[in-house]
Amino acid sequence: MRPRRLLSRRILPLLGLALAACSGGTTTPPPPPVPVTTATSTAAAPPTPKVKFDVEGDSFADVQVLRYEVPGWEGLTAQQRVLLFHLSEAAHAGRDIIYDQNYRHNLAIRKTLEAIYRSDKVDRNTTDFKAMHTYLKQVWFSHGIHHHYSRAKFTPGFSQESFAAAVKAVDPAQLPLQEGETVDQLVVKLTPVLFDPAVDAIQVNLKKDVDKLKTSATNLYRDVTEKEAAAFYKQKSDPKDPTPVSHGLNSRLVKEKGKLVEQVWKVGGLYGAAIEKIVGHLERAIAVAENDKQRRAWQLLVDYYRTGDLKKFDEYNKVWVTDTDSRIDLINGFIEVYSDPLGYRGAYESVVSIRDLERTKRIATIGGQAQWFEDNSPIMAEHKKAKVVGISAKVITVVTECGDAAPATPIGINLPNSGWIRKDHGSKSVFLGNIVDAYQVVRAESGVLEEFAHNLKEVARYKRHGGQGYTLKVDMHEVIGHASGQLNEGIGTPKETLKSYASTLEEARADLVALYYVMDQKLVDMGVMESLAVGHAAYDGYIRNGMLVQLARLEPGADLEEAHMRNRQLICHWAYEKGKDEKVIERVERAGKSYFVIRDYNRLRDLFGDLLREIQRIKSEGDYEAGKNLVETYGVKVDKPLHEQVLKRYARLGAKPYSGFIQPVLTPVLKDGKVVDATISYPKDYTAQMLRFGEKYSHLPTYN
Repeated sequence: MRPRRLLSRRILPLLGLALAACSGGTTTPPPPPVPVTTATSTAAAPPTPKVKFDVEGDSFADVQVLRYEVPGWEGLTAQQRVLLFHLSEAAHAGRDIIYDQNYRHNLAIRKTLEAIYRSDKVDRNTTDFKAMHTYLKQVWFSHGIHHHYSRAKFTPGFSQESFAAAVKAVDPAQLPLQEGETVDQLVVKLTPVLFDPAVDAIQVNLKKDVDKLKTSATNLYRDVTEKEAAAFYKQKSDPKDPTPVSHGLNSRLVKEKGKLVEQVWKVGGLYGAAIEKIVGHLERAIAVAENDKQRRAWQLLVDYYRTGDLKKFDEYNKVWVTDTDSRIDLINGFIEVYSDPLGYRGAYESVVSIRDLERTKRIATIGGQAQWFEDNSPIMAEHKKAKVVGISAKVITVVTECGDAAPATPIGINLPNSGWIRKDHGSKSVFLGNIVDAYQVVRAESGVLEEFAHNLKEVARYKRHGGQGYTLKVDMHEVIGHASGQLNEGIGTPKETLKSYASTLEEARADLVALYYVMDQKLVDMGVMESLAVGHAAYDGYIRNGMLVQLARLEPGADLEEAHMRNRQLICHWAYEKGKDEKVIERVERAGKSYFVIRDYNRLRDLFGDLLREIQRIKSEGDYEAGKNLVETYGVKVDKPLHEQVLKRYARLGAKPYSGFIQPVLTPVLKDGKVVDATISYPKDYTAQMLRFGEKYSHLPTYN
């Protein structure tokens, strides 16, 4: 989901299942089926009704697992399907990397629990076994023992005794025992990791006034303090360099014999066994690429994986952003930095996709007006780009997601993250159309809209316009928001100047661009928005979510830690406080329930513009203290009584606050040992898929 800019621009679904309740997205109906003719008649038979695709998959803890369809698969050429197969295999080949990046014991825990689940020596009918199964699903979903959103460690629903007994019942050959390690020693090692709440309690700690590396469980640093890491990268950076590489993006920083060393993720380096598999599949994909530019981009990606040279990664991105002709596209690499408390290291992720030709027309129209939006932005003149270049925008049909993009997925992505590449060469913005379609299917039944909207008028307006409003908000966030603005000359990247607050402030900045323009007549005149009522619905949904609904994701008593949640609360609370005297947003109490009602949409737009101007100034000038003050004042602390109320209201709905997806399965069609085509299927069993992934794509040692 920045001129910060190690951050990938992504929008996460607002509330998983409830995404649709507080948001939306247009759904293009499928094309009519081809008429069937008989051998004795040339008259067209009645079309066969399309079978409704069942998006329901699994449900556990606070998660619902859904399924998404890949419409248009059969209309692709055999070569395109072969290409998608190899790209998907490349995506899955790196699967274990993110488990290890997130926490050093994750692979050992996952493999141990998978061995328990597969074993016929363990009683599957006990309450503890069922709780272990739920915990295993949580580990799969979050790529480890820390929640994918809150980053807090899961609390097992089974006992230490039952865990020890289950491990000891398993055939030792199936356990991830290290050389010389006994089963008893494995149990002793993992027991405090699983059960002691004080051991590695949070994966990413962004609290102020703590050493964010020493207090975070992430496996991106070892024996390094925050101060040491900051000094290490300050020495590497040169604010006068017009084309800086993204230092730290593809390595772990460790201390060896008192000296800081980067362990680079590459073929022959750290995670080399998995990366070698990725490269092998990429090379097979290159052989069936759609065109020379696509082939050139992926060859540079292979070169980067082989060398670990970040300049190669920049060369790859420069070619990749200019490939606007290919129908099939790939994101693969170390992209998102949200899992790094300091914002340097990228989590492994991959997205394999097909361009949706018809739906791309809308988002491309917005991208084509990027200069107008920049010129008319409320930010200060010196912070505007004189020339916005190379923004390509499209709606994609996702085929495969892996790593940080799955099972929980973004719905919008804007890359690359390097500020100078974006400025000089452009960027790609995508809206994940079939992902949003799947969310839309479950929206109507969640009840979240009806519960948290103030009255029937607001509900009706959102049902009428909310889908378009949310889609446009995502489009504007990705296509215009992250591409806008510039740093002052000589100012370092936001990860250096704004530090742990950079992610939150960049997401807030992009959201504010979207919010400011979704109430602009320009979108109506462009033909991408029906009327300003769409903007009203978008504002309703944003305030409703930022002030109320997203709190359902937090455990009681918790503060906001995740960047996107902080961003949304910051914007909403700031606007609420600044407009309080004018009652721009009014808090209404009714029957023991709180609602936030917008009384003046135009004035709220002005406030969004004011906040956008200030956050852009903070970013452009590298004003750390002002950025810190904004986030800490408005984006972190939670109104405890209001939070308790939201949790109770949400619980009564029976909805899950988070959701993700089972992946489609691509099966190769072989002829003389060569892949000549591929078929697609849509499994429903989440557990079966994850076990199969564990068997097929475990390319790394248990400890790395």
